[in-house]
Amino acid sequence: QVQLVESGGGLVQAGGSLRLSCSASGSTFSIRSMEWYRQAPGNQRDLVAYITSDGSADYADSVKGRFTISIDPAKNTGNLQMNSLKPEDTAVYRCAAVVSPDTGRRYWGQGTQVTVSS
Repeated sequence: QVQLVESGGGLVQAGGSLRLSCSASGSTFSIRSMEWYRQAPGNQRDLVAYITSDGSADYADSVKGRFTISIDPAKNTGNLQMNSLKPEDTAVYRCAAVVSPDTGRRYWGQGTQVTVSS
């Protein structure tokens, strides 16, 4: 079992920055990759970024060049640095830890609200 706790959400003006963190505990040795998703009211949940245990990362086209995902294995923490935020980035952001790429088994954090005002 892996437990995830997000932090760092909040209210920011357009053009500003926020840094989300996802702190993992439990069987962290089983984590193969970490993902960040977001979901705005009335919208589907979208994958924003992911990073594998060897550091390979990829991003949704909508956030490329603005968001950076990273992991700190020593602290069992994943981070999502969000720069040049836009009102359309407003959503609940959730991190997920993938423990089985073959089956898609993952654990979820509780989510943190990000609101970008225009």
